[in-house]
Amino acid sequence: MLHLPVLITDLGLILAAAGITTLLFKKIKQPLVLGYILAGLLVGPHIKFVPTVTDNESVHIWAEIGVIFLLFSLGLEFSFKKLVKVGGSASITAIVEVVFMLIIGFVAGKAMGWATMDSIFLGGILSVSSTTIIIRAFEELGVKHKKFAGLVFGVLIVEDLVAILLLVLLSTLAVSQQFAGSEMVFSILKLCFFLVLWFIGGIFLVPTFLKATRKLMNDETMLVVSIALCLLMVMLAVQVGFSPALGAFIMGSILAETTQAEKIEHLTKSVKDLFAAIFFVSVGMLIDPGILIDYALPILVITLATVAGKFLSSGLGALLSGQPLKTAVQTGLSLAQIGEFSFIIATLGLTLKVTSDFLYPIAVAVSAITTFTTPYLIKASEPFYLFLERTLPKKWVAAISRYSSSTAGITTLSDWKILLKAYTFNTIIHSVILIGIIFLSSRYLHPLITKNLINGNKGIIITLVLSLIIMAPFLWALAIRRIERKAYSHLWLNKKYTRGPLISLEVLRIGLAVFSVGFLLFQFYNTWIAVTIALALIVSVMTIFSRKLQRFYDTLENRFLYNLNARETQNAQPEILPWDTHLAELSVAPESSLVGKSLIELAVREKYGVNIAMIERGKIMIPTPSRDERLYPNDKVLLIGTDDQLAAVKDLFEGSTEENKENNFPKKDMTLQKIVINSSSPVFAQTIRDSGIREKTQGLVVGIERNGKRILNPDSNLVFENEDIVWIVGNNKKIPDLLKKL
Repeated sequence: MLHLPVLITDLGLILAAAGITTLLFKKIKQPLVLGYILAGLLVGPHIKFVPTVTDNESVHIWAEIGVIFLLFSLGLEFSFKKLVKVGGSASITAIVEVVFMLIIGFVAGKAMGWATMDSIFLGGILSVSSTTIIIRAFEELGVKHKKFAGLVFGVLIVEDLVAILLLVLLSTLAVSQQFAGSEMVFSILKLCFFLVLWFIGGIFLVPTFLKATRKLMNDETMLVVSIALCLLMVMLAVQVGFSPALGAFIMGSILAETTQAEKIEHLTKSVKDLFAAIFFVSVGMLIDPGILIDYALPILVITLATVAGKFLSSGLGALLSGQPLKTAVQTGLSLAQIGEFSFIIATLGLTLKVTSDFLYPIAVAVSAITTFTTPYLIKASEPFYLFLERTLPKKWVAAISRYSSSTAGITTLSDWKILLKAYTFNTIIHSVILIGIIFLSSRYLHPLITKNLINGNKGIIITLVLSLIIMAPFLWALAIRRIERKAYSHLWLNKKYTRGPLISLEVLRIGLAVFSVGFLLFQFYNTWIAVTIALALIVSVMTIFSRKLQRFYDTLENRFLYNLNARETQNAQPEILPWDTHLAELSVAPESSLVGKSLIELAVREKYGVNIAMIERGKIMIPTPSRDERLYPNDKVLLIGTDDQLAAVKDLFEGSTEENKENNFPKKDMTLQKIVINSSSPVFAQTIRDSGIREKTQGLVVGIERNGKRILNPDSNLVFENEDIVWIVGNNKKIPDLLKKL
C-alpha cells in the first residue's frame, strides 16, 4: 500500500482550508488575509473538531519560503527610485509615525506590566502599516486618484525600508538582550554598507544580464531566473549575517529598477500568492483562542492605541512636512492599521524565543480588527476633516494653511549645499565600493590564488596587483574626479569665502584614497616600507593613466545610470504640480463614451476643470496633446486637477453603466434563434429595416428560409412573408417576445 508523505497531506489540508475560507471572505467582501488566518486557526492544534496539521516543522519551512516571496514582491513594488521620489513629505510623515508608534507601543506594554522585550517588540509591531490592506481598500473605495493617496503610498515605501531596519535592530537587540549602543551602531553601519554595495552591484549587473539574455527569455525562463536571483540574494544575505527576508526584499527592489519589472511581478505573482497563503495560514495556526479570551482587554487597549496613535502621529508628520489639514487627516486615518510586516516582526520574536507566547496572537487579533476598520476610517476621513475645520479655532486652521503654503516653495539650494551633497554622495559610494573590493580580495581572491596558483609572498603580490587594478578607477573617482564644477567654480572665485574649506575637502578626498590603499596593504603586510612603495606606485599609476582611468570610469558610470534610469525613461511622465492640484492616471474603458471623440469635442477642461497632460497609447507617448487628438480604448490619460475634479471625471473614463444598460447583457444571452412568421405577426408584410428588430430586440436577421430556399444575410429591404422561417442572432431574453411586442 502506498504511503503519502505527511508534508503533502498537510499542504493539501492547508490549501483546502485556505480555499474555502477565502471564497467565503471574497463573498462577504473582506480582505483575504483574514480568511487565511481563520483557515490557520481551524487547522491549527487548538481546534479539535476539524482535521489538524501534524508536521508543524515542515509547515514553518513553507511559511519561511512564504515570507521570502512576500518580501520579494514588496521589493518589486518598492524601488529605490520611488524612495528618492517620494520626497520630504512622505519621509517626514513616515519617520514621525514610526518613532511615535515605537514609543506608544513600548509605553503601552510597560503600563500593562509586560516584560521589556515584549514591550519593545510591541512597539515594532505597531510601527508599520499594511501595504496590502491599504492598496486593497483604496481600490475598493476608488480613492487612488486623490491627492492624499500619493502621500500614503510614499509613506508605505519609506515604512518598508524602516521595517527592514527594524528587523535587523530587533534581531541584534534580541541576541544581545541589552541596549548595547556599540552593537546597535555597528549593525546599522553594516546594514547601510551592504545596502549600498548590493544596490550598486545589483543595478550594474542584473539589468545588464537581463538585457543581454532578453532574446532567450520566455515566460518560463524569466520566472526561473527571477526566483533564482531572489534565492541567491537570500543566500548572500544569510551568509553576511542578515535575515532571508532582507535578501529577498533587496533583490526585489533591484529588479524593480529594470524594464522587466512589470513582467517579473506578473510572472511571480502566482508563486507569491501560493506561498504567502501558506505563511498567513501558519500565522493563524499559532493563535490560541484561549489566549485571545484571556487577553481581551489588552487587545482592546492596543487596538485603540494603534488607531489613535497612528492617526495622530502620521497626521502630525504630514502637517510638519507641509501638507494641508485635509491631506493630513486623510493620511492619518488611512494608515491606522498593522499587517504583514507586523506578523514578520512578531514571528521574529517567537523564533528567537525572546517574546512571550501571548504577544503573537494579540498582534494578529489587533491586525484583524484594524483591517476591518480601515475602509470605514478612510470613508470617514473627509467628513471628519470637515468636522475639525468647523470645530478648531479659526486661527489654528489659518496658521496650518499658511505653514503649508510657505513650505511648498522651499526648493532653492546654495552652492555650498550642492557641493557638499555631491561630495558626500561621491565619498560614501566609492568608499563602500573600495571596502567591498578589499573585503573580497582578502577573503576570497587571496585564498584562491594561494591555493590554485602560487603560494607565499609572490601570491600576495599578485593579489595586491589585481586588487589595485580593480580599485584604480574608483580611487581616481574618490580622490581626483571633478564634481559639480559650476558650484565649485562659483565658490572658488567668490571673494566672500576663503578657499581653505575647498582645499580641505580635496585633501580629505586624497586622504581617504590613501587610507583605502593602506587598508588593503595592511591585510597582508605590516611594514611601512611596503606601504610607502605601494602608495608611491599607485600615485604614479593614477597620475600617468589619469585620462584612461577617467574614460573607463565614465563608461562604468554611464552603464550604471542607464540601467538605473531605463525603466523611468521608458515610462517617462512630466512632473507638474501647481497649487492644490495633482497628477492622476486614468484609463479609457472600451465602453466609455469618450472613445473616438476629439479633445475639443469632449471639452473636459471646460466641463470639469481638469487638464490632459499626456496620453499613453501602448508604447506611444503624446505629451500635451492637441485639441484634435482623439481618445481610443485603453488609452492611459494623465490628468491634472483637484480631488473633486478628478472624482467627477473618473466615471466618464470608466464608462457609465446607466447610459448603456440597455446594451449590457451577459455574453451567454447572445444566441441564434428561429421564429416563424404568420399573417398575424406584427412584422408581417414589413421590411427588415422597418420592423425594428435591431432596435427593439438587439437582434440581427442572419437568414430566412422561404419555400424551401435559404437566403443568407438578407437585404434590409426584404419584406417578411407568411410562413417565413427567420433566423435571428441576439438577446435570447427579448427575441421570444418578438411576436407579441412588435
